[in-house]
Amino acid sequence: MTTTDGTVRPRVRGDREREVLEAALEVLLEDGYDRLTMDAVATRARASKATLYRRWTSKASLVVDALRQAKGPLEVPDTGSLRGDLHALYCGSGGLGGPTATATLSSIVTAVGHDPEFAAAFRRDVLGPRLEASHLVWARARARGEVRDDLDLELVEPALAAIVLHRAVVLGHAPDPDTVSRLIDQIILPAATPPRPAHRAPEQKEHP
Repeated sequence: MTTTDGTVRPRVRGDREREVLEAALEVLLEDGYDRLTMDAVATRARASKATLYRRWTSKASLVVDALRQAKGPLEVPDTGSLRGDLHALYCGSGGLGGPTATATLSSIVTAVGHDPEFAAAFRRDVLGPRLEASHLVWARARARGEVRDDLDLELVEPALAAIVLHRAVVLGHAPDPDTVSRLIDQIILPAATPPRPAHRAPEQKEHP
């Protein structure tokens, strides 16, 4: 970063950047977004606040980067079935089945509602790639004929995350991969896929 007097200030990079982002996530989970401060993150990361501001212009940009790092790289699954893709996307690493995932959402839910800067960055940089992956998974399923023709994807796609968040935040039931798996199999797929043809027992021949 070049200052107005022409000098160059070092950026926070590499392992040091990772350490600061990990510290930011820890403070976020402990205090929530509203009470998180750059001072608190700097103290946790054993860095100066000025060092943080050389890399992040606000706590919104810092927290968004911390959330992106926590999620890790996103690989869009292509298992050949909607069920396989949903399980791969939501039950594995970076999915909805870990306590950190819902604790993180709980810590930022109020900020999304009243902090426009944070909400815009969160939806663009954290949710955006996940939504694109979800859209692709469902589009492939529709192309394969796995979902009902009249299915409203705008309603169904976010339903799984909404159920998990409601159970965690409102009911106090921490999620795990098995719970997410059962939600997919018992709620999402039955609601989205065409009904199976009723099985008819073979007619018995009458003996003369």
